[in-house]
Amino acid sequence: MSSSDSPPPSLYAAREPVFPRRVRGSFRTLKWWIMAITLGIYYITPWIRWDRGPDLPDQAVLVDLASRRFFFFWVEIWPHEFYFVAGLLIMAGLGLFLFTSALGRVWCGYACPQTVWTDLFILVERWIEGDRNARVRLWRQGWSLRKVRLRLTKWTTWLVIAVLTGGAWVFYFTDAPTLARDLVNFSAHPVAYGTIGVLTATTFLFGGFAREQICIYACPWPRIQAAMMDEDTLTIGYRDWRGEPRGKHRKAEGAENLGDCIDCNACVNVCPMGIDIRDGQQLACITCGLCIDACDEVMDRVGKPRGLIGYMALSDEERERAGKPPVSPWKHVFRPRTVLYTTLWAAVGAALVVALFIRSDIDMSVSPIRNPTYVTLSDGAIRNTYDVRLRNMQGEAREFTLSTTGAPSVSLSLQGEEGLSVRVPADEQLNQRVYITAPAGSAAAEAARTELRIWAGVEGASDRIYADTVFNGSGQ
Repeated sequence: MSSSDSPPPSLYAAREPVFPRRVRGSFRTLKWWIMAITLGIYYITPWIRWDRGPDLPDQAVLVDLASRRFFFFWVEIWPHEFYFVAGLLIMAGLGLFLFTSALGRVWCGYACPQTVWTDLFILVERWIEGDRNARVRLWRQGWSLRKVRLRLTKWTTWLVIAVLTGGAWVFYFTDAPTLARDLVNFSAHPVAYGTIGVLTATTFLFGGFAREQICIYACPWPRIQAAMMDEDTLTIGYRDWRGEPRGKHRKAEGAENLGDCIDCNACVNVCPMGIDIRDGQQLACITCGLCIDACDEVMDRVGKPRGLIGYMALSDEERERAGKPPVSPWKHVFRPRTVLYTTLWAAVGAALVVALFIRSDIDMSVSPIRNPTYVTLSDGAIRNTYDVRLRNMQGEAREFTLSTTGAPSVSLSLQGEEGLSVRVPADEQLNQRVYITAPAGSAAAEAARTELRIWAGVEGASDRIYADTVFNGSGQ
């Protein structure tokens, strides 16, 4: 067969599993603390109780889809107050911009759920199968009773963690103790079981098997954040001007010409992404800092100064190559770009706090019924219909008394009510059908549109609330 008839080379590269080695150091300790705190918050929060009074849920953090409300300790967010959620999302985005522009991919390396759960799964794997060398040997050897036992133990533990992860998520959307009892009794809604099943499967697969593949291929954030980093961003790098040429044999001839790097591959063996930081900045690097801990440990053993691998800014490279000390890290962190992000973040946060404290605990909105626009009664009067939504966001029932201004001749009536008052239960909203009628021959009846204002006097409130609307007459 000629070379032209040979099949083309495969463009697919099979995944090489990554078995990171255990490492000790300040960055590893920081990651342990962040993992413990974030997992603790995630698993424990649904079980925290908060007394809000009768007829209200006592779960501290609850997304109540049935009532379309969000409870967060003493704060209660209603559907019409979605701007609070939007503001929090804006703050989260600005926070990501701020930390990325200042310190690179610190979110990815420390607090991203994929990183946190992958760290937890690797910890379980290390406990059961041993450190890096033992796991590599186990991976390469054939199947045996010992390998099957270790694999089943590891996968079972992963599955338990994944089930707890999926279960914790659904507890945020209903009363946690009640749902837990229903789940055990197999009487919960099928949606709960389905959600737990999906989250269990994704956690098990992403944290146990896909791992770094999610960060490299599935997550768009590494590509987006590149636009937020510049030459003053502090990120992890290898000081090749100090480490090269690298070499293992320090007592061989010409060893005095070698750099500080002894080519031990410690930085490679601890990397959860399986990359070599000495090759320069890479898309897969999540700046977790474990390579810094590993390299500093080696430098201590060989009597070299720490910092061969460390956080640095691109703008410092020329200074360091010339033997000058780097600029203070704080000058990289506090620069116009990060100050702008911080100012915007603080401004949005302050606006949300102010809005939270000045918001009213009573509210009203009016929606005219457009089909039909108006109705002509038997005596020639013109009637418009409105849906008035009354919200009582207090812990006791309130009476709302409605009236109207803007057209003196019109009259207002409530469907199902004899008078002009309606009682709204505590912490509830009520949709009330309202009729406004203009007598025949009146200005409002003959005009095409008349601006009106519907008022509501609320029991126990010093001020009335109102909503503007229009009255549609028979005029053309």
